[in-house]
Amino acid sequence: MALQIFGIPVSRGVAVGRAVLLSSARLDVAHYFVDHGQEEAEVDRLRAARLAVRAELEALRDELPADAPPELAAFIDVHKMLLDDLQIGRDTATWIRERRYNAEWALTAQLDVIARSFDEMDDVYLRDRIADVEQVVERLLHALRGTGALVRGSGNGEDLVLVAHDIAPADMMQFKQGVFRGFVTDVGGKTSHTAIVARSLDIPAVVGAREASRLIRQDDWIIIDGDNGLLIVDPSPIILEDYRVRKQESELGRQRLRRLAKTAARTLDGHPVELLANIELPEDCAAALEAGAAGVGLFRTEFLFMNRADDLPGEDEQFEAYRRVLQAMQGRPVTIRTIDIGADKPLDADADYRDGEFTHLNPALGLRAIRYSLSDPVMFRAQLRALLRAAAEGPLRILIPMLAHVAEIRQTIAQINLARAELEAAGVRHGPVELGAMIEIPGAALMLPLFLRQFDFVSVGTNDLVQYTLAIDRADESVASLYDPLHPAVLQLVAQTISQSHAAQAWKGHPVHVSVCGEMAGDPLFTRLLLGFGLRSFSMHPAQILTVKQEVLRADCGRLAPLAQAVLGEFEPEAQQRALAALGG
Repeated sequence: MALQIFGIPVSRGVAVGRAVLLSSARLDVAHYFVDHGQEEAEVDRLRAARLAVRAELEALRDELPADAPPELAAFIDVHKMLLDDLQIGRDTATWIRERRYNAEWALTAQLDVIARSFDEMDDVYLRDRIADVEQVVERLLHALRGTGALVRGSGNGEDLVLVAHDIAPADMMQFKQGVFRGFVTDVGGKTSHTAIVARSLDIPAVVGAREASRLIRQDDWIIIDGDNGLLIVDPSPIILEDYRVRKQESELGRQRLRRLAKTAARTLDGHPVELLANIELPEDCAAALEAGAAGVGLFRTEFLFMNRADDLPGEDEQFEAYRRVLQAMQGRPVTIRTIDIGADKPLDADADYRDGEFTHLNPALGLRAIRYSLSDPVMFRAQLRALLRAAAEGPLRILIPMLAHVAEIRQTIAQINLARAELEAAGVRHGPVELGAMIEIPGAALMLPLFLRQFDFVSVGTNDLVQYTLAIDRADESVASLYDPLHPAVLQLVAQTISQSHAAQAWKGHPVHVSVCGEMAGDPLFTRLLLGFGLRSFSMHPAQILTVKQEVLRADCGRLAPLAQAVLGEFEPEAQQRALAALGG
């Protein structure tokens, strides 16, 4: 009988093939104490492994083909940076010197220390960055053992799918070269680097399948349903044939979608819709342009700061990154969010773990985002100066995260004015910017008129808005099922934010731009509902743009508006589902 395993769908499509299992080096790590006097020899062994991994990563980067997704080179550079991080190098050596652990044991012990702080992070994207640390440790363990990190070679012509605990993005070039048709991992989330690369390579993938690598056997027939997050192991001939047909249909559908890249995003009744890209790196601009993005709706700058607690990027380094994005987008608008980091996503993975306890009991509600920036005005103004300088290169919008209080708004505007004054005093070229606020706290949504008076635009961050409205910790699996973007309270706040932003034109004298940049924006299941609410600007991962555009092209806003209002009027789940079904008809 066929076995079904559910995970998280991160890259659409269907893959059918024989399973190739990749075992984790951490599953069989030797634990022993090194002899007295041999500690430095063991540290040298660790150092040699780091040099070998660095050479491996540099070779991978040099061998990247010209058509490789730009994310791959950037992620390889991130792994090289992590390899040199003091927590992996110096602190692992401390385990060897002080506890006399062997190098493998020391690495896994240090990984546990780092993982504890990542587990407390509220932001899904940054919490998933622990996968990068794990992948670097995995490479080091393989180097200590003297084995390669991933299956190599071109196979025997059979379609294969890879099953692993986790896969490093750098190793995924084998998918591009045609060895594997899809993959499944035990761990990971929608925002992990592995998921990002899978989407950029357009490979069917399911992550977070937990026990998949234990339940699936070598050479099993596997179906990966990347649309529904489903794995079918040892399917019957009828199911196998059914999915092979679906696979062909899916590939034809992707080809049709790619033809929409240059088509204007306009509804059936003539409403233009702005489809923007969320990016993490300047290199992501290539994928955004290829998908036909009208601009960048969210550039997450915290990626520039991660794992750099002892060497934060300075004003010039940040300016160069922002300038590259503006130049790459060729005059299209670019929205750059100031650093969204803090107690729940520290620059230093040990920053919040002291004497066996976390110093922030509820980091989601702690010193994060704009609160963190305002607590360190020197760091904040360095970022603001870099942004203002980059604004001379093209149309730039600055987006401020997690605002809720009048005092925070005033302090933020004062810091921007001070940063501009510092540039003027130094005679440094800079440009005008539009200033916007993230609406991700219910309190901000409820006092939106104040925000509309102070800011040029607003952007609804639905991920945090859902979390804070429903008091759901997305990182806590015991309540994750209660995380519901369709909760009536969430929909009321989103709809009110959109309608009040449009209404502000009457008293402000010009339109107030409003967009949605959370997961709802990139999910085609929400496209018609948001259009019915009046939304005309969506920001999402580049891989989601064409699917959402297809929904836009099929939509009639005049018909959707009353149907969306009907959804808002329903509070019982069954009645709401009937109202939503009418939207899709």
